[in-house]
Amino acid sequence: MGYEEEFTRLAEIVKRLRKECPWDREQTHQSLRQSFIEETYEAIEAIDHQNWQELRNELGDVLLHIALQSAIAEERSEFSLEEVIRHINEKLIRRHPHVFGERAIVDSSTQTRNWEKMKLSEGRHSVVDGVPKEMPALLQALRLQEKASKVGFDWKDSADVWKKVTEELGELQEAVTSGHKENIEEEFGDVLFSIVNYSRFLHVNPEQSLRETSDKFIRRFQYIEKRLAEEKRDIYQSTLADLDALWDESKKVL
Repeated sequence: MGYEEEFTRLAEIVKRLRKECPWDREQTHQSLRQSFIEETYEAIEAIDHQNWQELRNELGDVLLHIALQSAIAEERSEFSLEEVIRHINEKLIRRHPHVFGERAIVDSSTQTRNWEKMKLSEGRHSVVDGVPKEMPALLQALRLQEKASKVGFDWKDSADVWKKVTEELGELQEAVTSGHKENIEEEFGDVLFSIVNYSRFLHVNPEQSLRETSDKFIRRFQYIEKRLAEEKRDIYQSTLADLDALWDESKKVL
């Protein structure tokens, strides 16, 4: 059976589940929202671990959500799965005139600028439209900065960005000294935003970088817990000096 037949089979299975399965029948766009996000993150985790069999499974779960959301929409006369597929096909062809038309481009950066121009011509009102509010904040900041840079609103080099980082750090310290909570929160956000800007010039993904640091923290902290358990010591009764010593020990092996 080819992929077209399998895809049709999936759509038919989902429609039957909507009629005969109590759980599937109760679902709405809103009720599926969180699990849709979770399935996407699970697919990302499989990519990060380079677990391609698991990625296959997780992509299937994501595809199920697409089919199920489309089935719900079709029942409510909003749109159909066929329309979803037709729309993305037409958009891909329209946004790649250098492939499906006669326009020529010289590099990927030119293609990216053309892509953003096409989005505006398709009804968006701002260059920075289209960045989801639910996106992780570091990644959201990165995408906003990338979009602004496409029209030339950007720093010239990393040295200028670093000056901005140090400037924002100074303003944060001033806010902390003044003790105004609202100012502290605002200035702290400015520091993070400027750090994300600096990450672009270092060609570092801030979301991935912070995630890797968090994973490292987990490994090292769990090392502390393991060592204390081996010595039959209670972590709650341990001193900061004890924990710091084990932390330094963990850095030598992890």
